[in-house]
Amino acid sequence: MTDLLANLSVPWGTQAIVSPNLTAAALVVPGSDKSLAPFCTFCCCGLLNRTLAVVFMVSLAFAIVVGNVVTLTVFMQTRQVRTPQGYLKVSLAIADMMVGVLVVPFSVYTEISLMVTSSPPIWYQGGTDPSMGGLVGPWQPCMLIGPVFAGCTFVSISTIFLMTVERCVAILWPLHKDHLVTRRRTLFLILFSWAGSFLLALAPLILSNNFTLEYSECSRMCNYVPLWDGVTLPSDANILLLFPVFDFTLLGGTLVFNILSFTSIRRYTRKRKLMSEGNVGVEGGGGGCQHRPSFSDIKAAKTISILTFAFTASFTPIAVFVLGNVVGFTWCNFSFVAFWILTGNSCCNVIIYSVRDQRFKKGVTLLFQREHSPSHGEKGGAIPPPLTL
Repeated sequence: MTDLLANLSVPWGTQAIVSPNLTAAALVVPGSDKSLAPFCTFCCCGLLNRTLAVVFMVSLAFAIVVGNVVTLTVFMQTRQVRTPQGYLKVSLAIADMMVGVLVVPFSVYTEISLMVTSSPPIWYQGGTDPSMGGLVGPWQPCMLIGPVFAGCTFVSISTIFLMTVERCVAILWPLHKDHLVTRRRTLFLILFSWAGSFLLALAPLILSNNFTLEYSECSRMCNYVPLWDGVTLPSDANILLLFPVFDFTLLGGTLVFNILSFTSIRRYTRKRKLMSEGNVGVEGGGGGCQHRPSFSDIKAAKTISILTFAFTASFTPIAVFVLGNVVGFTWCNFSFVAFWILTGNSCCNVIIYSVRDQRFKKGVTLLFQREHSPSHGEKGGAIPPPLTL
């Protein structure tokens, strides 16, 4: 069992790797104070591959930031932000944008540093003293970037879960949704999800002194690493299992609420079809719901299900990666692909909104029209009104 745990890589929120034998801190020549050269992977082995990786990271950061800034601007300038669903979308956009502003740029900075300097940065080589614990000792940037990445991932998952619950209530109880899902309750749940997510992200450092954060040479991100003696992992290494348990529990709950919503939508669609064929009696005698969900509620539920599918798909490579490590495979190169697919999900939401959400598309159109024609408002002497969809 110890041998299996030694090869186990548990991502936090499917994003933290337990791979103590793959960090620069572990690659030390016996009897010497010098670390070996940075680990060579297919993505970052050689100047060309490392340059392409940096270009990819910069492009991804740009797409994440620009896309989510547009999303936030549209929501802030329309009445949609005043609804519970709007609050949840703003929360999701902020979490995604933090990944593009902090997490990805740090990986870009680290990779460029490795390209232009003869030796890695001093913090890159780890070197935390196990006897000092995870929160004590020389501070390194990963102590900030790592929990931010984990926390934002947990916030995204919990926000999508809340969005699914909100749509399920709107589908099943359309007359009571305004009473059950209020703006005050939604704001409280958003704040609770942020506080709980970042508390969970710090759990390995709070609950144990046997963990630290280091820049992984496989995933090219900051990952949790157990402080081990080279023989056995700490007895509390299973703390990291809290991350995948949390992720897949919420994703499972999201799936359940989606099934409830679409079962109701399917039942309602069937009754409408029977009514259009002239079987009106089926609607009255079947005990059907007289208060049907609106078309916008149904379409919003479908949009959120697509968000859920995209997020789940981004976790699938991570799940495969963890399973492979449990059975004894290392898969260092695959870890880069898996982690950056997950990171790329941060720019997917704006694409889904642009394709599925008519109000969002209209808001983007009005936003850019407003920016490109300021002189018209000046000539008319009137201040253009805020966007209302």
